[in-house]
Amino acid sequence: MIQKIITPDINQWDALCKRPAIDTEDLNGLVQQVFKEIKQNGDVALKKYTQLFDGSNPAEVMVSQEEIAVAIAQVPNDLKAAVQLAKANIEKFHAAQAEEKQVIETVTGVECWRESRAIEKVGIYIPGGSAPLFSTVLMLAVPAAIAGCKQIVLCSPPDKQGNINPAILYAAQLSGVTSIYKVGGIQAIGAMAFGTQSITKVDKIFGPGNQYVTAAKQAAFANGVAIDLPAGPSELLVIADATANAEFVAADLLSQAEHGADSQVVLVSDNEVLVNQTMQAIDVQVAHLPRKDIALAALQNSRAIVLKDTQACMAFSNAYAPEHLILATADADALADKVINAGSVFIGNYSCESAGDYASGTNHTLPTNVYARSYSGVSLDSFVKKITFQKITAQGLQNIGPAIEIMAAAESLDAHKNAVTIRLNTLKNV
Repeated sequence: MIQKIITPDINQWDALCKRPAIDTEDLNGLVQQVFKEIKQNGDVALKKYTQLFDGSNPAEVMVSQEEIAVAIAQVPNDLKAAVQLAKANIEKFHAAQAEEKQVIETVTGVECWRESRAIEKVGIYIPGGSAPLFSTVLMLAVPAAIAGCKQIVLCSPPDKQGNINPAILYAAQLSGVTSIYKVGGIQAIGAMAFGTQSITKVDKIFGPGNQYVTAAKQAAFANGVAIDLPAGPSELLVIADATANAEFVAADLLSQAEHGADSQVVLVSDNEVLVNQTMQAIDVQVAHLPRKDIALAALQNSRAIVLKDTQACMAFSNAYAPEHLILATADADALADKVINAGSVFIGNYSCESAGDYASGTNHTLPTNVYARSYSGVSLDSFVKKITFQKITAQGLQNIGPAIEIMAAAESLDAHKNAVTIRLNTLKNV
């Protein structure tokens, strides 16, 4: 069960911030082998590893329109309505992130600006299995469509009968995905990274996954294909004080613990009574979870830490840099101003992390494993490139040219200097 630590010395914080260790040596060897075969054999390798890893042998890799129609008919109407509500909120939040073109005249005759251009081909990986993440389809395909990506390729592992979860297919059609493929794991990432006879090579790969998918994405990045962000197992940190509801906190901790045995949840509080109440509530709630064994395994890697006050709790959170951070304290709004490192923040007792996972509108594809210190979660910007432009008139070059000449000469880059000098001399003769 979750480990309780009382007022640890600050010198212990680094150790308490460590995530569960994953041995990647064998993983990397497997990834390289699969990638090699995909580059050599394309679809043949995809089918081989789909049979080996997923126990499935679909006749065609690509999902047909007929299959999509049949699958969508199986999705209950209440779930369709819920997905539509979530999509609308995600769309509204991400559409507001579009950057307006601003032309800045830095000096007379020199105009500079920046414009966004969509990444043309993006790949989305959606895990299947016991927790088919159709919500992640919305989180990735909706901003991709808003950005104007021309091709949105989705890969997801098939079940034993060669089918993809109907809710995934419904969310994909609703969100603007252009093609869907029955392939998962390392082989899906390899297919999107290198291309096969069926699957188009993409420019950037998005999406969560297990340790195999994570290792494959990192290998794809090493092979020149961009990825959304470094991400590993899910994690949550909750800062709670005496005003928090222990049952709420327990539910939030378990909501992340059920993601996987390698997930980690952390409770940080200035009140030991609240910590004890939360641990008792966890014992009660976990017993009723269908994914009880997974949650219990994750709790073995998890901690409840008592510190002197909420300011110390916030300092620990910034050191930990959580993927998700819940502030369940009387001073939650003030604490939010002190957040330095976090993927996504949930303020107040009713701001459960599940809201961000599904329907509040923010994106749930977030940095984990301390990467929140230097990475942001997925946004509209993740699907575009920012290209700078400049337009310089003759007067503009006369205004900045002499400075360019001096700087280029100081760096011994005479051709740079000459590109300005030859123009300025021409202007003198006009």
